[in-house]
Amino acid sequence: MLFSALLVLGICLIPVHSTPAGEHLGSPLLQQCFEEAKKVVDDAYKYSREESLRRVRREMVRPHDALRLLKQPRGETRSAVRSADYMAQTLRLLHERVHHVHKRSLNATDLLTPEDLRTLADISGCSARVSLPSCRTTPNLNEYRTATSVCNNLNDPRRGASNTPFSRWLPAEYEDGISQPRGWNKNRTFNNFMLPLVRQVSNNILNTTDAGVVNDTEYTHMVTLFGQWNDHDLTFTPFSPSIRSFSNGINCDESCDRTEPCIPIAIPLGDPRLPSGPDSCIPAFRSAPPNKREQINALTAFLDLGQVYGSDEKLALFLRDLENDGGLLRVNTEFRDNSRELLPFNPLQANMCDVRVDENIALTSIHTLFMREHNRLARLLKRLNPQWDSETLYQEARKIMGAYTQVFVFRDYLPHIVGVDAMRRQLGRYPGYNANVDPSISNVFATAAYRFAHLAIQPFLARLDANYREDPRFPSVPLFKAFFTPWRVVFEGGIDPLLRGLIGRPAKLNTQDHMMVDALREKLFQFVMHLALDLGSLNMERGRDHGLPGYNAWRKLCGLSQPSNQAQLAQVLNNNDLARRLLQLYGTADNIDIWMGGVAEPFVRGGRVGPLFSCLIATQFQRIRQGDRLWYENPGVFTQAQRSALSRASISSIICDNTGITSVPTDAFSVLSNRNRLVRCSRLRSLNLSAWRERACTGETARRQTF
Repeated sequence: MLFSALLVLGICLIPVHSTPAGEHLGSPLLQQCFEEAKKVVDDAYKYSREESLRRVRREMVRPHDALRLLKQPRGETRSAVRSADYMAQTLRLLHERVHHVHKRSLNATDLLTPEDLRTLADISGCSARVSLPSCRTTPNLNEYRTATSVCNNLNDPRRGASNTPFSRWLPAEYEDGISQPRGWNKNRTFNNFMLPLVRQVSNNILNTTDAGVVNDTEYTHMVTLFGQWNDHDLTFTPFSPSIRSFSNGINCDESCDRTEPCIPIAIPLGDPRLPSGPDSCIPAFRSAPPNKREQINALTAFLDLGQVYGSDEKLALFLRDLENDGGLLRVNTEFRDNSRELLPFNPLQANMCDVRVDENIALTSIHTLFMREHNRLARLLKRLNPQWDSETLYQEARKIMGAYTQVFVFRDYLPHIVGVDAMRRQLGRYPGYNANVDPSISNVFATAAYRFAHLAIQPFLARLDANYREDPRFPSVPLFKAFFTPWRVVFEGGIDPLLRGLIGRPAKLNTQDHMMVDALREKLFQFVMHLALDLGSLNMERGRDHGLPGYNAWRKLCGLSQPSNQAQLAQVLNNNDLARRLLQLYGTADNIDIWMGGVAEPFVRGGRVGPLFSCLIATQFQRIRQGDRLWYENPGVFTQAQRSALSRASISSIICDNTGITSVPTDAFSVLSNRNRLVRCSRLRSLNLSAWRERACTGETARRQTF
């Protein structure tokens, strides 16, 4: 039997078959195919990197280039994806040889022995990607998280770690049963109906205008952007690094052919914005890896602020200021924000791939805020415990920051999203750590459910002055002009006006007749007059790429009804017209794309998602908390005094401690009202660090606990 470690990466999951008598491919052919596959992959990677650099340097980056560069695998993730591509292309070449020799349909793996498969796993690099680490050699195992979260679960060290596959709560549904997205073959029917073009669904259902935006009367824009910020802690699905097909060399930018890794989004006839026709499409790329499809999550499954600290060891070191002994994060050495720290520049020669911190300037501001808070904590801890070395200061500040995000997500954020019933049933009192709970991020959560907030984004980012009015020097920025413009933070007033805009202005309310603003549906990543992207279409296409089953399958999983006709769907949606339009497109509710169906549902009580997404989001966070050995409430992670201090932390106080803002709402997630007034920062308490003072008696410290 093939060694079980190969189960960890879906691409490396090679089934073992009994070899037909007298037939065997043998090692020489296997080695020959691998060498050819390695050259194909390496050449495609090299071409793609050089072409991408050329576009960046000549300022020829198009919207789909920006998305692709944003989703490029980096560091260990890139190595994992490359190994997967080596194996996939070796198997493709072997399959072609088998078909040519035997003139009949056989899988290449049918003619490979278990020894051959082990050899292929070794030479492709897959076995190195899935070998189980020894947790015994991991330093400070019971005190601090590893960057990758390896060894969080001592029985299954890779569970929840970065660069492992998303989990499946329902089996994948690929068109060919292996890897092809649903809708890959335009003439294929599902439940007796052909799937509609995702752009057609976007045009018919999601379309709204900025004038039609309805403001949320309860929650601020910080709720929306904090959700995106939190998503960047939990999920990152890399695209294939190649912009051309491994099998036929077609460039995905220059063709609308459906060939790995190209997954072009076809433009329907009569599209109101985009040129339509048989050769018209929005270029798009499949998630890596490209075979036995279990997509990789490049981040850890835990609430550990990986978006601040990095989810692999090399990146974590790169983000640290190793030139001093203070345990600090790196900061910008050229520019300041009214004497306060800014994020460092990312050198092009070191890593041409942009990171999501710059996706929009509101995210940049939140990221800057938390970087400053780490450095503030590290400096205070050094004053409190001058004997601590740089590593201890860094890890202790990082540990506190991780607890912050766990407190904020469960206490302040999730109740506004999943509603009172899901909080009571699933996310109430901490039940304790359970090593048998798998916290791994589910594919449906990452690809569909946690993308609900795309419909709660305002068409502009407000920038407000000290009186919470429009800043006359730096007015609010249209959202489509806020993508990848970190220079606005440096040269247009810093992060204070943007943070005031997030906590002082409402979120957009997702309504069934005003869903997605033009900035996301018609102008996504529009830098020049090229083919701007459509986020709604991308969300649905990604669900098909990942083999997510349709709407009713997920309703059934959550114990909800499965509407079978227009009347039943209208009852679920509380909207007969919307039900009619959806069924005109899909034919049956079984076929509705999970993301589309989820965001169409009316809100649960007290929440901002419908019953389906409330179920999926609550279930995911329930598993994240219960499956985390280092969760802040787990006895031994923090002392009781430390937990008590952490429970009083707030985003508002962190804003006060790290900016020039002098007044904030007590609750940064709720709109200003008589119950949530602006208060002077002087009235808010900072985190009391006295519980972190090291105790000298008996050699025990406040920071070192045992499980």
